[in-house]
Amino acid sequence: MTLPESENSWNVTPKEAIEIQRRLAGSVSVAPLPTSPRFVAGIDCAFSDDLAFSAVVVWDIVERRVVESRTTSRPLEFPYIPGLLSFREIPVILDALRLLEGIPDVLMCDGQGYAHPRRFGLACHIGVATRIPSCGCAKSRLIGLHDEPHLERGSRAPLMDGEELVGEVVRTRVRVKGVYVSVGHLIDLEGAVGLVLSCGGGFRLPEPTRLADRLVGEFKRSELRGR
Repeated sequence: MTLPESENSWNVTPKEAIEIQRRLAGSVSVAPLPTSPRFVAGIDCAFSDDLAFSAVVVWDIVERRVVESRTTSRPLEFPYIPGLLSFREIPVILDALRLLEGIPDVLMCDGQGYAHPRRFGLACHIGVATRIPSCGCAKSRLIGLHDEPHLERGSRAPLMDGEELVGEVVRTRVRVKGVYVSVGHLIDLEGAVGLVLSCGGGFRLPEPTRLADRLVGEFKRSELRGR
């Protein structure tokens, strides 16, 4: 899979990273998907002291199966700083995406998108970098306040940062803690929520990111054993 040239450098200071986020946040496009997506690439990362690992799992919504998966690693160069995780994760994610044979319809990140202090979380950044529709589906909250959604699957509650709607808390299983869904790029919030629910496989996390999480964990353990 061929990707466009990045609009920013990854070898930057935290201060420079914040300025890049502020600049590129204006590039985010929120719009309905033009067609119903079929192939959703779940993305997740893991880390050791000096390495970053990434897994991409492409999930076929229609046939309910994995059609492609890739893993890779690279030296870890950016520190862990909440709100700046895209600079830590995206270089290795891009390496994994380049290994794919097909182009996914949507990228689904285990992380935030618009629900971010500068409205430019991981899902926004990877969408702008690849020009592929993207959304965030996070296990925990970064910003905002919300009520608890009702207990049944599919229930939702708005995630508000002050007066602004930045995402939705979505219950993907009955009586199971919700996930935090937000726009990344080239998708709207209704489309992102619908996508997360359509990728459900009976677990809290949607299948693309759940499988990517499992795969990157296995890959990390295998790579570290071989050192």
